[in-house]
Amino acid sequence: MEKWLSIVGIGENGLEDLTSVARSLLSLASVIIGGERHLAMLPPDDKREKLLWTSPIDHSINEIIRRRGQNVCVLASGDPMFYGIGVTLTCHIPISEMTIIPSPSTFSLACSRLGWSLTEVETLSLCGRPAALLNAVLYPGAKLLVLSADRQTPAIAAKILTQQGFGDSHIIVLEHLGGTRERQIEGVASFWNVTDIADLNAIAITCISASSLPLPPRLPGLPDIAYQHDGQLTKREVRAITLTTLSPLPGQLLWDVGAGCGSIGIEWMRSDRRCQSIAIEHHPTRLQYIANNAIALGTPHLKIVAGKAPIALQNLPQPDAIFIGGGITEPELFETCWKSLRSGGRLVANTVTVESELILFQWHNKLGGELIRIGIQRAEPVGKFLGWKAMSPVTQWSVVK
Repeated sequence: MEKWLSIVGIGENGLEDLTSVARSLLSLASVIIGGERHLAMLPPDDKREKLLWTSPIDHSINEIIRRRGQNVCVLASGDPMFYGIGVTLTCHIPISEMTIIPSPSTFSLACSRLGWSLTEVETLSLCGRPAALLNAVLYPGAKLLVLSADRQTPAIAAKILTQQGFGDSHIIVLEHLGGTRERQIEGVASFWNVTDIADLNAIAITCISASSLPLPPRLPGLPDIAYQHDGQLTKREVRAITLTTLSPLPGQLLWDVGAGCGSIGIEWMRSDRRCQSIAIEHHPTRLQYIANNAIALGTPHLKIVAGKAPIALQNLPQPDAIFIGGGITEPELFETCWKSLRSGGRLVANTVTVESELILFQWHNKLGGELIRIGIQRAEPVGKFLGWKAMSPVTQWSVVK
């Protein structure tokens, strides 16, 4: 189909900074979509049809698709493909039907002002997203660029930094980047009290740890104390082996069946911000632990399904990997998981009981895969001396469909 949709990125100075190509696409449009700020840039006597973004945005996307074949122009801020509306629209409309004209992104402009290398910066958007995402990118020396939802976001970020032991971090709020009203406001996270901030802002953070305590690593196998739990926790060493066996790749989806406190799904998502996970658990207290742990460890998008497998697995999106940490003896559990798993996907199951082990042996005989036994011993006091205390051995079965 002929290109009918254009997405035009606009900078702080509005239409006057548009390229000739962008101006031409806008002038040819019979329908224009944008936010209040973008539509207000058009001349008052512009009589063309205009659509304001709705919340949720699905209605607006349907309205755009309904006008397929007309000349439609979407006005966006900066680079539409950098946490922008262009990313959303390309999920619904083929790129062959659209033209995208970006302006410099907020991140590019911020780096040019600060002298930062964009390739060495952690970028994050908190526009319509949970602020707890910040917890996943904190480490000493990190340089963060954060798109703010509004003028309140810098204070929220400063509070999170302080709570996580990064109260000494340096904060720069950059307002109206690329325009005549551009301004920078500097401060320290633990003393942040600035309220006179424009809604259109970005936050530059240089992370400085104020604590001597070790921080959660990016690799699998977080310390057990990083989690709220009632004992239903895949222990650190076993968790590290399990995540390695599950082999997460960016963008893949995991089912964590019998999630306990959510540790496997959370560390799956921490491996890459594009990874997704669904935690299935029926115990009310553990469901709350999963939610608390997901927020604290920077994976607030972890989806939590309250219910007992296999019934709770119905109508869930097809997974790339499945971990079964509980409920192995439930009838039809393995059958349902195996049927749901995509071709080439990986299933991993851990167990500590003889009854569950027998089930794993049966499935191993049927489907093959790999069986291993994990035995861990930890040195613990025995009177005035140290002795080895063994954890319950874990039998692990893994198989690729």
